Amino acid sequence: KNMEKENLLDLIIIGAAAAGSAAAIYASRRNLNFVIIGKDIGGEVALSGDVGNWPGIIETSGFELAQNFRKHVESYDKKIEEGWEVTEIKKEDNTHIVKAKNSRGEEKTWHSIAVIIASGIHPRHLNIPGEEELKGKGVTYCTVCDGPLFRGKTTTTIGAGNSALESALMMAGIAKKVYLVTKYSDTPEDKGGFPRGENILIDKVKKLDNVEIIYNAETKEILGNDFVEKIKYIDNQDSTEKEIETDAIMVHIGMIPNSGFVTCGNKNRAGEIEVDIKCNTDCAGVFAAGDVTNTPFKQIVISAGHGATAALSAIEYINKWEE
Repeated sequence: KNMEKENLLDLIIIGAAAAGSAAAIYASRRNLNFVIIGKDIGGEVALSGDVGNWPGIIETSGFELAQNFRKHVESYDKKIEEGWEVTEIKKEDNTHIVKAKNSRGEEKTWHSIAVIIASGIHPRHLNIPGEEELKGKGVTYCTVCDGPLFRGKTTTTIGAGNSALESALMMAGIAKKVYLVTKYSDTPEDKGGFPRGENILIDKVKKLDNVEIIYNAETKEILGNDFVEKIKYIDNQDSTEKEIETDAIMVHIGMIPNSGFVTCGNKNRAGEIEVDIKCNTDCAGVFAAGDVTNTPFKQIVISAGHGATAALSAIEYINKWEE
């Protein structure tokens, strides 16, 4: 038991993107004894292409910003436990045990007073034949990362929200021909095929000559040998099966919070961890920050602010903690 006392950390931070990095910086400056565990450094930030809304830096890329987050954390002599995916958080008395494993199946365990969950989100997949096989061979979930590879080619964006519209807008400036596939119909009730999209984006996309919108479409299969060649879909109006020839498929059908390992603390129907204004979950000593939470706006700057808030709340909690 005493051995465990010696190894009891103040804090464990899960996630090494905007929220986790900001939390780590605040924790370092208070000399907390903590670890930061990151499956991949920078998470979705590293994949977010050009970033022009991070205050103080007029223009940078997500990749560069993620590298800078890392450098800042490491400047406090903190090593990020990289490549570890958290599988479980367990409450023990008034402390927490966090288990993780890496790609080789090795396991690691940490024990702490407080935990900050900043594990972010990941793109939803179509879950259709051909998708996994052709991932990275024309199938992408990040238009800003991979779009430029398809200059002068034909691309297909799948989705009905702002990120799909933004993908089609971006590709219209790069590709020769862009298909935009939505499962909704071109009616006022469905806001012209994009019920959750912003009007300004819908109008912009619909004015473009090289963008063809395909409505009422349910994607069924992605075909190709070494590379994407075609996509098959069902036209839900007349139940016929149709094909499009395309060099790339950009999937933008929403994001899923990385919260599967979270059992203590309320989650909403979308799987987001519910937090209050101070980033408390309803599990004592467990805080959550950034895109994994029910914060309505998924933005790098908001996640960073959330991470700082969670760290300050955790510090308050640790200061008052008694065995």
